[in-house]
Amino acid sequence: MLQERIKPPLHHPDEQRFEYLVITSFPSEPVHLARSALREHADNGKWELMRTCRYEGGVYKYWLRRRVMRIHSTLP
Repeated sequence: MLQERIKPPLHHPDEQRFEYLVITSFPSEPVHLARSALREHADNGKWELMRTCRYEGGVYKYWLRRRVMRIHSTLP
């Protein structure tokens, strides 16, 4: 299973910034491993499942996203 994190570009406004996580599951791996990884990321990392794709060779790709919160300092 591969996990790839995609950082948001800096030129987007704050309300449109999302961070993406792509989990790739290969056909030789059990399905319950991918499901448990998705569940763990959703529960602990506040990720939400955005897209699921199944490719011709049996590879699944799960796209998760979460909003990036930028905090501005209020100190002078």
